[in-house]
Amino acid sequence: MTNRSIARFAGELLETNDEGYDASRWLWNAMIDKRPAMVARCRSTTDVVAALAHARQLALEIAVRGGGHSVAGLSSTDGGMMIDLQPMNRVVVDPRTRRARVQGGTLLRDLDRATHAHGLATTGGMVHHTGVAGLTLGGGFGWLARLHGLACDNLVSAEVVTAGGEVIRASDVENADLFWGLRGGGGNFGIVTEFEFQLHPIGAVLSVQRRYAARHARTWSSWMRHRLSCVA
Repeated sequence: MTNRSIARFAGELLETNDEGYDASRWLWNAMIDKRPAMVARCRSTTDVVAALAHARQLALEIAVRGGGHSVAGLSSTDGGMMIDLQPMNRVVVDPRTRRARVQGGTLLRDLDRATHAHGLATTGGMVHHTGVAGLTLGGGFGWLARLHGLACDNLVSAEVVTAGGEVIRASDVENADLFWGLRGGGGNFGIVTEFEFQLHPIGAVLSVQRRYAARHARTWSSWMRHRLSCVA
């Protein structure tokens, strides 16, 4: 199907018989297999507004895919429209103000790669292929959380497409109630097409994971109890 099927839509619209449809509907959790009637791969906020209007006109259920990392498969729908933000993955960093503007389809690895080039970072998750949108809208615990708070604590503003198709900005001074809800309240307040984050200077980061066989569990537990009693 061509993009002429939706007015003012410059992205890619795929239906069930179109080439690339099956690849376009993938989700991170392969146990979830849903078949939306159409997948609207958006390239801009304007595309999101147009796709949303089209879905409402056809009375289609709408699901929004950012990173597609929802374990429960909430990024897709059976028989409805998947509004896919993954083509919208641009990150713009301003090292002077220590801010980053991040589109709604961005993965954490894209955000980290862009910010680390300037010696900066913000709280992200612990898995590089997690979507920035889902993580932030759900709160967002990550490596820097104990030092700088959750991902949602570092959110400065958000560009949101409402259910009615209006594009608004939410922050402490604009649409403050919506901004409060977005910071950890989940993704049902609208479609966030851009996030603005506060960044923080970082040095070198070393993360180490150690894994033990089940037979070592008793020894590990005894060692931890001993260490904690020493601290106490």
